[in-house]
Amino acid sequence: MEKSEAPGVRPHNGPSTSIDSPSTSNRVVRGTTVPPWRFWLLSVGVCLGLFLSMVDSSIVATSLYTIGAEFRSMDSVNWVALSYTLAYLGCAVTFARLSDVIGRRNAFVTAYVVFFAFSLACGFSQDLPQLTAFRALQGIGGSGLYSLSMIILFELCPAELRQYIGSIVGLVIAGSGVLGPVLGGVLTHYVSWRWVFWINGPIGFISLSIFLITWPKAEQLPPAQRRSWKEFDYIGSALVVAASVLVVFAFQNAGEASHNVWGNAVFIAPLVAGAIGWAALVVWEHIAETRFAGRFSPAFPISLFRNRAYAAGAASTLFLGYPYLLLIYSFPLRAQVVSGKSALVAGIMLLPMLGASAVGSAVSGKVNAKRNFLCETLAVGACLMTLGCGLLTSVSDAGDDAKALGFLSFAGLGFGLSVAAATILVTAESPIRDHAPAQGILAQLRVLGGSLGISTSTVFVHTEANRYLAGVLTAHERMTLGREGTNLSTEQWEAVHVAYSGAFRKGMVAAAAVSGAAILLTLGGYRRGRRGVEEQQRALMLADGPNTAPQSSMMERDSGERV
Repeated sequence: MEKSEAPGVRPHNGPSTSIDSPSTSNRVVRGTTVPPWRFWLLSVGVCLGLFLSMVDSSIVATSLYTIGAEFRSMDSVNWVALSYTLAYLGCAVTFARLSDVIGRRNAFVTAYVVFFAFSLACGFSQDLPQLTAFRALQGIGGSGLYSLSMIILFELCPAELRQYIGSIVGLVIAGSGVLGPVLGGVLTHYVSWRWVFWINGPIGFISLSIFLITWPKAEQLPPAQRRSWKEFDYIGSALVVAASVLVVFAFQNAGEASHNVWGNAVFIAPLVAGAIGWAALVVWEHIAETRFAGRFSPAFPISLFRNRAYAAGAASTLFLGYPYLLLIYSFPLRAQVVSGKSALVAGIMLLPMLGASAVGSAVSGKVNAKRNFLCETLAVGACLMTLGCGLLTSVSDAGDDAKALGFLSFAGLGFGLSVAAATILVTAESPIRDHAPAQGILAQLRVLGGSLGISTSTVFVHTEANRYLAGVLTAHERMTLGREGTNLSTEQWEAVHVAYSGAFRKGMVAAAAVSGAAILLTLGGYRRGRRGVEEQQRALMLADGPNTAPQSSMMERDSGERV
């Protein structure tokens, strides 16, 4: 046994030990000893990082119209949003597992540097392909900030403060997603769309400084497994990236096409390749867990999905991510085109959704602080999202803007309830050793659903535009739609309004259907005789205690004493 291990505790790849044996039943599993004041300061730095990574997935929603007009490419401008979310969803789990090798602190700093550097590069982009490429690289850093923030907050949180973390994380995720279009509208209206990316510089510097200054000392860190590069799941990580990206790429590419390509190889080939990638991932991870158990850490542990509650929460996260990002991107576009609002006003119109999301996150955290009502909370959240999207199908012209704001509140409340409950669910249902990939998987599934939502929005906009604008607008007029100096007749503007209004309505029908499916999937995780959240977390610590032995090398990586 290595000297760095605690006496009587086996290495993580050694023989199993029953939690009822004397070696574990009389043992107190040591958790974090971070002082509350230090944790709250650290959480400011971490939450700012989480905020920036999430806000950048939606901040361009109110700027796309302006960016597309400036670069004269309205048909392809959605790639500015999608390239970020594709990289985001492809690397979330990979970054979570990477932190097991290089440490949470070093992984978080690496993610921040990548995010910061390519945020600045986005602001200096000279054309749409350049901006799209930089956004993809920015998304790689953003994915790390997202998944690692939730891991770090739960791992370092003192036991007496743990009841508040779910609400805080839920509030940041829900709030940043809705606040993004507002900030994007303000910056685009008063300065330039380029400041949508440059603003990450000063905020990111403050956030990273707070994070580095307040990072706990080695003796205050919780026990952690030591991982090596040999244990990193390279094959699984590559399959996760490929499978996720290819499926979304197929729908986005089909939506952009000027003609029907649903039966062509341009759509079928990446879709089939993505499906094969997911199947290969499941097969590979099964082999990894059965034949190579203990040799490396699976990037996508399928054993997590044997837990019915976690599987239901993951499915709900995937299905509710779809209407959430679909709303975030399609509603501001509708407000600008159909209602004639500025980018600023279009963003402000999402504020009711922001407020409702904050309320939902707070309520979810409070309800589940002691008792375990996670399944019920997820179900109620899905119901409210379905109700909000269903009501939004009745919105047509500018005269419906007032009631649309009320309908958005239902959707925001539902998302806030769901995202906080799903975050808490990971800590209550996944083994300690799998907390990192469990959080990463939820992050990936939420963005995967949202990316499909953005792609669907593209499909509906192009379908309705081809239906109502063909022969009404020239190719040049469609390309420069929204650019200053564009002169269209009353009849032409009427056709544009009808096309975009119809696209929004179809998007809401699809969102309501997907949210309705989330209700059924969530109910599949219901079970009687559940433990409270805190009791379940203590049971997981005891059951996984031998796997969380203090290991000096990992602590030194995370404390910064030796890298």
